[in-house]
Amino acid sequence: MSNDDYLLDVRGLKVEGWADEKWNPIVKGVDLQLKAGQVMGLIGESGAGKSTLGLAAMGFTKDGCRISGGSAMFDGIDLVKATDEEKRRLWGTQLTYVAQSAAASFNPAHRLVEQTVATTVREGISPMSAAVADAKELYAALQLPNPETIGERYPHQVSGGQLQRVMTAMAMAPRPKLIVFDEPTTALDVTTQVEVLLSMRKAVRDFNTAAIYITHDLAVVAQMADVIKVLRYGEEVEEAETRQMLAEPKEDYTRSLWSVRMLGKEPKASDDIVLEIDGVDAAYGAVKVLHDVSIKLPRGRTVSIVGESGSGKSTTARVVTGLLPPSKGEVRFNGTALPAQLGQRNKDVLRKIQMIYQMADTAMNPRQTVGEIIGRPLEFYHGLKGRAQEKRVIELLEEIDLNEDFYDRLPSELSGGQKQRICIARALAADPEVIICDEVTSALDQIVQEGILKLLMRLQKEKDIAYMFITHDIATVAAISDEIVVMNQGKVVEQGSKTEVLAPPHPEYTQLLLSSVPEMDPDWLTRIEEQRV
Repeated sequence: MSNDDYLLDVRGLKVEGWADEKWNPIVKGVDLQLKAGQVMGLIGESGAGKSTLGLAAMGFTKDGCRISGGSAMFDGIDLVKATDEEKRRLWGTQLTYVAQSAAASFNPAHRLVEQTVATTVREGISPMSAAVADAKELYAALQLPNPETIGERYPHQVSGGQLQRVMTAMAMAPRPKLIVFDEPTTALDVTTQVEVLLSMRKAVRDFNTAAIYITHDLAVVAQMADVIKVLRYGEEVEEAETRQMLAEPKEDYTRSLWSVRMLGKEPKASDDIVLEIDGVDAAYGAVKVLHDVSIKLPRGRTVSIVGESGSGKSTTARVVTGLLPPSKGEVRFNGTALPAQLGQRNKDVLRKIQMIYQMADTAMNPRQTVGEIIGRPLEFYHGLKGRAQEKRVIELLEEIDLNEDFYDRLPSELSGGQKQRICIARALAADPEVIICDEVTSALDQIVQEGILKLLMRLQKEKDIAYMFITHDIATVAAISDEIVVMNQGKVVEQGSKTEVLAPPHPEYTQLLLSSVPEMDPDWLTRIEEQRV
């Protein structure tokens, strides 16, 4: 095939990042070719260079990075050699980008439609009236509710899945030749993810747009991509047509990318209830958000709470921790009713119920070292200071499979998986009986997820800790749970042992959740689409 057949032809592309007083390789001479209307999936674990390669293919690098070699021919223009002015004429019009976090990518002070049409109007592609009319058509094509009026809302007035689709509409508005999708569904629950995947795939096909789809989830990329390229440490591991890649991956590393789906835990029952939520109602102001929720958490076991966004999972955790007092019912710990408010609970109760948050980045003080982050609960709960505290911090680091070399590091010097391990160590520092894990693996790649889940299971076995595991990831639930609670619209719709809940027949809502989990089959999303017609 001649180079003229490619819309994008990347050859030997190298990208470096500045650190430790020198330039360090990030992408090490990768090739990438795309034809019009073709979708390439880029997969690999965190740090593989996926996002860096996707951006560099557009001729763009983040601060502290540079393209140090190779070429990126787009529609006859080498984006590596092009001037900033030449690239700016393409960015946002012929080349567009859909980021992972839609919430962080919108201006909260402007309505959605204003942001959707901004580039098309500014670049003279369409006048305002035509651009707004087109935006509404894109909203409809992307299956957004009330497409005629949803653009009048502000970003905070729509859900995460809706905002992700509005961002896709913004990227499609100028009718680009190439879109880079960078982990666009990673933080979404399974039912929302299906809607977003369907709408993005339809938009790409309808407009014959080429796309690079970056993800760490092979089952997701199988629904979107014609060709899959696997990266590791900035180098290509293998590339193949999607069906061939799924049927016969050549490399062990590629097979490891769906390792979480292979994890398993034999569920065990227990009558020793450490935490009990009994008939709880709760509200935010006048809006009732929990309705008669009852859940029992056995000592040394994992109860997973699943459901889509807004189902009440995290609100239930807020009630347990005392951040949201219930309007009815109570929470009992070791048989004793807990004070409803956090400020009314004594230090010993606070110590015994700990929480690990979804976003490790925002859960740690960026100015504190690892030693200080883990050391604070050691001093607060156990009075440890000085050398005794340092010794215990190092012991905790070893428990989470890190070492004392991490003691003086700042959060910015850690990978995503290392940050989450530090948050686990901070929770362990209190010596708790219950840990609430709120979406602790949802932002991590499959290999890092596997490591974190294995760590949590080992610690549970060694320390007899009970986990309340809040998640929307059914594969994770199947891997680590003893019992499962399914929530929808603030109510418990089903609960029982993992075996009972995951085995058919299912209540309608549980069936919806289970049927929305992407399968390692490139025809899965097509079947979902056909069922809805």
